[in-house]
Amino acid sequence: MTAPSSLDSPAPVVLRGFGVSPGRRAGTVARMPDAPPAPSAEPAPPGTDLDAAASAVDEAAARVRDTLARAAEAATGEAADILVVTAAMAADPSLAAEARRRVLENRATPARAVWDAAELVAEQLRALGDLFADRARDVQDVRDRIVAELLGLRPPGVPDPGTPFVLVARDLAPADTARLDPARVLALVTAGGGPTAHTAILARALGIPCVVAAPGALDIADGETVLVDGSLGEVVRHADAASLERAARERTRPTRLERPGRTADGHRVALLANVGDPEGAAAAAATGAEGIGLFRTEFGFLGRTTPPTIDEQVTAYARVFAAFPGGRVVIRTLDAGADKPLPFVTPRGEPNPALGVRGLRTSWSYPQVLDDQLTAIARAADGATSDVWVMAPMVATADEADAFVALCAEHGLAQAGIMIEVPSAALRAGQLLADARFASVGTNDLTQYAMAADRELADLARLSTPWQPAVLDLVAAACAGGAAAGRPVGVCGEAAADPALAPVLVGLGVSSLSMTARALPDVGAVLATVTLEECRGLARLALDQRTADDARAAVRGALPVLEELGL
Repeated sequence: MTAPSSLDSPAPVVLRGFGVSPGRRAGTVARMPDAPPAPSAEPAPPGTDLDAAASAVDEAAARVRDTLARAAEAATGEAADILVVTAAMAADPSLAAEARRRVLENRATPARAVWDAAELVAEQLRALGDLFADRARDVQDVRDRIVAELLGLRPPGVPDPGTPFVLVARDLAPADTARLDPARVLALVTAGGGPTAHTAILARALGIPCVVAAPGALDIADGETVLVDGSLGEVVRHADAASLERAARERTRPTRLERPGRTADGHRVALLANVGDPEGAAAAAATGAEGIGLFRTEFGFLGRTTPPTIDEQVTAYARVFAAFPGGRVVIRTLDAGADKPLPFVTPRGEPNPALGVRGLRTSWSYPQVLDDQLTAIARAADGATSDVWVMAPMVATADEADAFVALCAEHGLAQAGIMIEVPSAALRAGQLLADARFASVGTNDLTQYAMAADRELADLARLSTPWQPAVLDLVAAACAGGAAAGRPVGVCGEAAADPALAPVLVGLGVSSLSMTARALPDVGAVLATVTLEECRGLARLALDQRTADDARAAVRGALPVLEELGL
């Protein structure tokens, strides 16, 4: 038999999105199933026990809530936070109350009542715009789960074809992304999302190569074999056999940072971990992280109607400090608001919550919450051997920075710093750091505010990247302000996890990089191959470019080690 000619095989087709989690993988595609159709609008048949039907809504919502809560208990870090929030949505009394009303007054079936009630809530969130609009997708995810529970159907979620696969989806609900299994999902491709959206952040945390905002992704058929390059942001359909074989031989990513971060000429760059709960702190220590550059304290506040007590907080923080004896632990005070509304500190119905009362601003109306948190941090730190630093989120002015530092001093917390997440803080960093001891740049929010681009919107993905030269200008300004004040400036946004961008950040003057723990070995390996002066050259190269794509391509072209390491 004659071997098939190359003419029999279609030419490779390359889909270009945004690579948000490095690595190359090839595999068979499993498509994320579409959401279930709307249940029938036919009213409940005569003789239906409407009280029992209304109770069925509450019971189904409770079962969904409990399932998500159990998943949250088994997860760590941001995945646990997301599952807690989604579980709280399933327990939202306003959703259940509206569904019950529709059953009792309109004779709607329980499934249809939940569907319509959720759509009403989602529409209200979309009308609020900005980050509240993003929550509409979460409400629909909860709706689909409750409807499936009521109808006895398989709940929506990631498919399981029985063998490892490449997952292709329009987008993923946060609860689905949080539950991805790296042992089964070889790579992830989405048509929606952006470089700093939750899907991207969690894919990096899980070590799953990922491309988001890829036009044409939904044309890929179930069962098709594709090659995914999470570094270059490419999805190759009909790849040649040699390319598929190379991807199959892709090196296993290192899972541990074996030595402290430093450049080839010995310049120290602390490599730290972003952590969301005590379990995540222990996991970060196991990866060799030098410390914690961002401990998100929201985990203890989410899903509650009242703040945790001081004693509850002390217990949690002490566990985190214990994971890094002698190491640095930077703990961020409560970052509520915007996409993390909490009933006891954030107002409802803000017209533009991303520009509203969030972060440190919540303490203006609820000072006791911050005071209690600082009391708990100080008590936990008093019995710890770790080097405890405290920073406030969403600081915009020197007055805010000074007031926070003074409040920390009242609690005996000397190492008090600030987050730089808004352009005003970056541009005036020297003044903000006159009293504050350090700063940490949150590149996710800094990018969002600098580019006026919602990080969850695929249509704005080209704007929502820290490779934007304007964003790098702001990082440079923050570092220059820190140098003038004699204060260190680190980065704790997801930009730090990009092995190509890390040397650029060091060249701009960043003294520490904090990221998802899984990214530490790759970032450390790349930094070890370049000198400080080469980092400065890469920074100048990036700043000289006109576009984010140009900046990224120019730096990658000047760093052949990335290709050697499969990054």
